[in-house]
Amino acid sequence: MIRKVLIANRGEIAVRIIRACREMGILTVAVYSEADREALHAQLADEAVCIGPAPSKDSYLNMERILSAALVTGADAVHPGFGFLSENSTFARNTMQAAGVPVIPGTKEPVFDWETGLSEADRIGFPVMIKAALGGGGKGMRMAETRGEFQSAFQTAQKEAKSSFADGTMYVERLIRHPRHVEFQIMADSFGNVIHLGERDCSIQRNHQKMIEESPCVAIDDTLRERMGSAAVRAAKAAHYVNAGTIEFLLEPDGNFYFMEMNTRIQVEHPVTEWVTGMDLIQEQLRVASGMPLSVTQGEVRLSGHAIECRINAENPAKNFRPCPGKITEMHLPGGFGVRVDTAAYDGYVIPAFYDSMLAKLIVHGRTREEAIARMRSALGEVVIEGVDTNVDYLYSILNEEEYLAGRADIEFVERLTERL
Repeated sequence: MIRKVLIANRGEIAVRIIRACREMGILTVAVYSEADREALHAQLADEAVCIGPAPSKDSYLNMERILSAALVTGADAVHPGFGFLSENSTFARNTMQAAGVPVIPGTKEPVFDWETGLSEADRIGFPVMIKAALGGGGKGMRMAETRGEFQSAFQTAQKEAKSSFADGTMYVERLIRHPRHVEFQIMADSFGNVIHLGERDCSIQRNHQKMIEESPCVAIDDTLRERMGSAAVRAAKAAHYVNAGTIEFLLEPDGNFYFMEMNTRIQVEHPVTEWVTGMDLIQEQLRVASGMPLSVTQGEVRLSGHAIECRINAENPAKNFRPCPGKITEMHLPGGFGVRVDTAAYDGYVIPAFYDSMLAKLIVHGRTREEAIARMRSALGEVVIEGVDTNVDYLYSILNEEEYLAGRADIEFVERLTERL
């Protein structure tokens, strides 16, 4: 069994991993930048090591310093969380095609310059989506409706990819109109066992950044879930994958679905799957990494009730969602039956300007979707965060929109809503 884990991340996911390790008797090592000296994860871990200045490239993206910290502290495992170095993994489209997984028409080889990308876009047909090969969280991603837009969109996406992931490898694919973003949680061990744990609907997003996620997806019946889940398992097996991961699909209104990407890590929204399955995915990761088999079989997976997650960010929706770093002068977070909050924030915490603006994840569970929505409204109504702007009121407004309540929201829903508000 793993004895000591170095957590190569920060914020709420680092705190989440520390708590999971503590329950399993595993020691933890936190790494932190100079801007995160007072961060909660650095205080909760058994050991903490400063790995450099505030900019991510000099700290949380600096592999040499992280590995040095692991060696110095005697850690025998590293958990990357999500974001930062967890994005540093490649995935080939032709592997999915060979496994019989439907894929969006696009480039088969990496693209490194806009001229090559434009040639490929002409072959695929406009409009197209330009994506970073190592991307995640909507970073390194731009749309080009026409040839005239392509060069600028490609160069902007590539520049963002290099900044966020230290890699400018790109690919281009056909743009699918009005789809839902549906991802399947998979778990795989080193014995060849691969299962899926149902789906999450991640369609409520802005600029490809997810805002609200839920499980199960109201647009998927048992038959479609079986088809998509089987495709997700085939995808993971074809890649000989071991760990928690997600196979992400675009689901068209007619029920056709296409492989979009694989996230080879735990996801921000993993708590909704934990609610409906009753599994601790972080602990399952640690067991698999220790060489143990999965704790459940596919036949033992049961989805119970409905779960919703809202990402609470320090940002101002009225000012184009401008990030709002600063000091939290007062904070009250909700609780009660069926309510969970994952956060690393606290009264007096100073939000650094260098990292993602997410402050907390508010997750609820109900017997039905309607009950979960009502519980989320109640929980959001209790949130008090003073000293910085947040998106709490905006999230609340989404939960009252007829299109969302009816389960009809696609990935363009927030754009339509923003135009009305």
